[in-house]
Amino acid sequence: MRVGLRAKVVLVALVLSVIPLLGYVHVKQMEKLLRDGQEQALLATARAIATALHDRPQLLELRAGQPASGEMELILKSLSRADSRIWIVDQHQRLLALAGDLKKRSADEPSPDMVTRLVRPVASLVLERPTEDFDDSLPEEEIANGPVAASALSGVPTRRWRQSSDSRAVILSASHPVWAGDEVVAAVVAEETTNAPRSAYNRAMEQVVAVTLVAFLAGAVTLLAFASRLSIRLRRLRDEAEAAIDSQGRVRKLLHGSAAGDEIGDLSRSFSTALERLAQYNAYLEHMAGRLSHELRTPIAVVRSSLENLKLAQPEEASVYLARANDGLRRLDTLLTRMSEATRLEQLVRSESRERFDARDMVRGCTYAYPAKKFEVELPERPVWLRGAPDLYAQMLDKLVANAADFSTGDEPIRIRLDARAGEATLTVSNRGPRLPEAMAGKLFESMVSVRGANSGTEPHLGLGLYIVRLIAEFHGGTAEALDREDGSGVVLKVRTPLDQA
Repeated sequence: MRVGLRAKVVLVALVLSVIPLLGYVHVKQMEKLLRDGQEQALLATARAIATALHDRPQLLELRAGQPASGEMELILKSLSRADSRIWIVDQHQRLLALAGDLKKRSADEPSPDMVTRLVRPVASLVLERPTEDFDDSLPEEEIANGPVAASALSGVPTRRWRQSSDSRAVILSASHPVWAGDEVVAAVVAEETTNAPRSAYNRAMEQVVAVTLVAFLAGAVTLLAFASRLSIRLRRLRDEAEAAIDSQGRVRKLLHGSAAGDEIGDLSRSFSTALERLAQYNAYLEHMAGRLSHELRTPIAVVRSSLENLKLAQPEEASVYLARANDGLRRLDTLLTRMSEATRLEQLVRSESRERFDARDMVRGCTYAYPAKKFEVELPERPVWLRGAPDLYAQMLDKLVANAADFSTGDEPIRIRLDARAGEATLTVSNRGPRLPEAMAGKLFESMVSVRGANSGTEPHLGLGLYIVRLIAEFHGGTAEALDREDGSGVVLKVRTPLDQA
């Protein structure tokens, strides 16, 4: 069965919320059972004493100037409960005997454990602590007109809860009649406070609070571990997604979809499927240029050969149209060549072997292809060693110089400078001309991006020149950037590559 992340968190929260509720219900039930047990025990005590005095009226006679019967006091002491008070009243509301004490004399409460001691200050704010500092005197109205004694004197055993005279304790009273034949001659009343059940209730509540805190702590640790696991899974998925696609948008490796049945597992599998389809589409795009070039070159060759034959057969008046057709074929052939060049270069930089070379040798011959332009070349005296492919570096430099020659205006020479410092080689190509368009900031080195006009020059441009520059710069571990001159008179193209320190 599939269990989602939200359901897991809700289940943990429900388990934690049920713990204190169950504990409270259990403690309240336990308190009720203790009170019922105390009532039954106290009523049994009164019944036992009344049974011992049954049909023995001589023990209940009260003579002037003489104490109560010693045998009766012995019965009271032998049958009474600890921390209880027992008194006997006759039909004339005279107190015949009184024995015991309601106050607790011995501290036999077990010592709490460490967790209970820790939660006791908090529990004391809610729980009512029983006290032994209360007025335990026997009120006169309880003897003369008390409902407990009156009920027993009428022959009906009863029990009753009442407050002490200072309202600081709750006293339970249980009574039973003493029979002499068919007549009730006296009533036995046994009394106890509810301090013992209340203390047990408080101890149980403290334990419930302690168990609840421990459960909440365990639940918090569980939730923290659960959240940490989710965070780790999400970070792993993020890292895999970032590593799957490089800066050029190519899929370098596919994700391994998670086998988990929750939402993160679904997301991982969806990413894996999307990347797989994207990789297939990228492969299709990468091979499309080669297939397109192959498919178009055949009809171009047919058209070229037909035009050449037509040139030989047609009169001279048709030479203008033939020249235009040949020029169009040449431009189309150039476009296909440059598309194939970019595709081959992308594949080449992935597998090209590297060697150590002096970048100055590449820079010295970069100006020979443009005799109509003026150049200033500045090279350092010491070798500038790089590790990479010298042919690719020369091709990169040719694209930079061609770009500068296309945009250069006026008689100011194109400045080419190679510098090496702080473990880095900087190749700079600067020319006077128009500034960089603000809309193209950061986009000039992307594929199929060009700032040339629609009718600029006779050569077609696909916007692949600076894209090739970036590919070669990254192959050598460097970066390429385009900046305006500080005085705003032109553009500076810079390529930074790390030096080979070997």
